[in-house]
Amino acid sequence: MRHAVAPAENVENHSFAVTGLFKICTHCERLGKKDLGIRIPRPLGNGPSRFIPEKEILQISKVDSRTQSIFEDAFAALGRLDNISLVMGFHPQYLESFLRTQHYLLQMDGPLPLHYRHYIGIMAAARHQCSYLVNLHVNDFLQVGGDPKWLNGLFEAPQKLQQLGELNKILAHRPWLLTKEHIEGLLKAEEHSWSLAELIHAVVLLTHYHSLASFTFGCGITPEIHCDGGHTFRPPSLSQYCVCDIANGNGHANHHDDLLGNQDMCGEVEVLMERMKQLQECRDDEEASQEEMATRFEREKTESMLVVTSEDEESAPPRDISRHFEDPSYGYKDFSRRGEQVPTFRAQDYSWEDHGFSLVNRLYPDVGQMLDEKFHMVYNLTYNTMATHKDVDTSMLRRAIWNYIHCMFGIRYDDYDYGEINQLLDRSFKIYIKTIVCSPEKTTKRMYESFWRQFQHSEKVHVNLLLMEARMQAELLYALRAITRYMT
Repeated sequence: MRHAVAPAENVENHSFAVTGLFKICTHCERLGKKDLGIRIPRPLGNGPSRFIPEKEILQISKVDSRTQSIFEDAFAALGRLDNISLVMGFHPQYLESFLRTQHYLLQMDGPLPLHYRHYIGIMAAARHQCSYLVNLHVNDFLQVGGDPKWLNGLFEAPQKLQQLGELNKILAHRPWLLTKEHIEGLLKAEEHSWSLAELIHAVVLLTHYHSLASFTFGCGITPEIHCDGGHTFRPPSLSQYCVCDIANGNGHANHHDDLLGNQDMCGEVEVLMERMKQLQECRDDEEASQEEMATRFEREKTESMLVVTSEDEESAPPRDISRHFEDPSYGYKDFSRRGEQVPTFRAQDYSWEDHGFSLVNRLYPDVGQMLDEKFHMVYNLTYNTMATHKDVDTSMLRRAIWNYIHCMFGIRYDDYDYGEINQLLDRSFKIYIKTIVCSPEKTTKRMYESFWRQFQHSEKVHVNLLLMEARMQAELLYALRAITRYMT
C-alpha cells in the first residue's frame, strides 16, 4: 500500500537530472533577469554535502541503475529528492531499507495522526539544533494540516505533546536515566495520557530523528536550494567561474586538502589492516577470562567519557530552533564533566533481538521487522574493500565501531573483547564518533577530514550510517526496557 504518487509525466518532466536541482548557470540567470524581470536564486552550498564533492555524489545515480530507480521511487512518493537521500545513495541497499521505514513511520497507518508525527520529528531534530530537519518537517507539518500556532513554540502545542519533552530530552542526551516512572507519567496523565501503542510510535520517531540529526551533521548535509539557508540571490564572488562550476566545487581548495591528507597519512590503511590481522591471530591463540573482559569494558567506557567532543565554548541554540524544546542547557557534556559514571547495561539481560524487537512489533505491527532489517543491513553491509584494497574482511572493524558507540551508552556485550577498540579506532576517529553520536551540532569539516584520510567518501558515509543506527538502537533499548519494566 502506498500513498498517491505523482503522475508519470510529471516524473518524466523532472527527468531526474539530479544535477538540475543544484546548478543554475549564469547564462540562464542573466536571461531570467533580463527577459522576465525576476530574481533567480543560486545554491549557497557546493551540492548536497559540505564535506563531499558534489560530482562524486551525483555520479552515483549515473553509474548505478538501482540507485537511480530508488531515487525515482522516492521522488514519486514525496515529490522531492532530499540531500540526505542523495548522500545515502552511496549505499543503495541501505537507502532502500531506510526510505521504506521512514515512509511507514510518517505516512502509513499508525497510532499517531500525521501532524503529530511531523511535530515529534521537529521536537527531536531541534534537540540537536538540526535546522535542516526542523525546516523539512515544519513544511511537512503544515502540508498535512498542522496548526501553525504550534510552530510558535512547544508551549503552544497540546499538553500531550508538551509532556513528551522530558522523554525527548533524556533520550537524546542521557538515555540511561530513563525509568519506568517516566513511562508511567506519560501513560497515566489523565485526559492527556498516551496509549502504549502511541508511545511506541513516538519513541521510534524520537530515536529516528535524534540519530538522523547525527547523520545530517556527520555528512555535512546542506539545505536544498528551495529551503531556508539553501540559496542566495547575490552573484558569485569568484568571477572566473560560472555558477555551475562553483556549485560543483570545481575551485582549487579541495585538491590541495586531498594532497595534504595523502601525504600526512601514508600507510594508514595498511597499518589498520595489519592490526586487524594481529587481533584475529590473538583471538585464535588465547581467550581472556570473563573478569578480564569485564575490566576491559569498564576501562573503555570510562575512557570514552574523557574523549572531548569540542573545545569550542557552548553556544546557545538559535531562537527559531530552541522554541521547540525545553532546557537547552541539558546535554551529554554536563554529565561527563561531573565525573559521573554511566551504569552498565548488560545486553544479555535486555537485547534488541530477544526483547525490544518483539515489543515494538506487538504494539506497532511491522515496524519492529523494518527496524530489524535496517539494523542488520547496516551492520552487515560490506563491499570487502578498505580504500584501494580488495577482498578484505571488515567485520572486525564494523563490530568495533558499533560496540564502541554502545559502550559510550553503557551497553556491554559479554562476548566482545573491548581491548580491540583501542587497537582499531585512533583518537581522531573516537573524537569524530563521540561528537556525531553525542553532540552532532559541533561537527566540523576538519573532524570529518581528520579520520581515515586515505579512505573513500563512500566509506565515511558508511561509517556515519553505522553511527546513526547504533545510536538509534542504543536509545531504543533504554526506552523499551523502561516500557517493559512498567508493563511487568
